Amino acid sequence: MMATLDASISEISEGRVTLTSSIPTTCRQQQGFAHAALTFGIGDSAAGYAALSLMPRDADVLTTEMKINLLAPGTGDRLVATGRVIKPGRRLMIVQADVWAEENDKRLHVALLTGTMMPVFPKG
Repeated sequence: MMATLDASISEISEGRVTLTSSIPTTCRQQQGFAHAALTFGIGDSAAGYAALSLMPRDADVLTTEMKINLLAPGTGDRLVATGRVIKPGRRLMIVQADVWAEENDKRLHVALLTGTMMPVFPKG
C-alpha cells in the first residue's frame, strides 16, 4: 500500500510517525486534488505506525475504527501525515493523525483522523 500511495516514513519517534506522499497522478480525483482515499490511507498508516512504535518487536496492530474529518482539498506537491498515540493500552490504543498539503513554503491542514488500534500478538 505504501508503494501504491508513494508514501514513505520521513520521521519516527516513540509514539509519533510522519509519512510523506507525493500525491501520485493515480491517487488524484477528477478535479486534480488528492483523493480522500489517499488522505485517509496515509493518515491511518501514520497513526498505525505510531501505535506500532510502542509495541514489542513481535507484535503488530490493526485499525478497529477510524474517523476522518476532511477539512480542505489536498492540493500542492505532497501530503504529509503525522500520527501520534493519544493513549496507549494493552488492548486498545487511541490514536490521531493530522494530514497537511504542502506546496513550496505553504502548508494547509486537510484532514484530522481519530481512531483506535488493537495490538495483535503472535500465537503461541
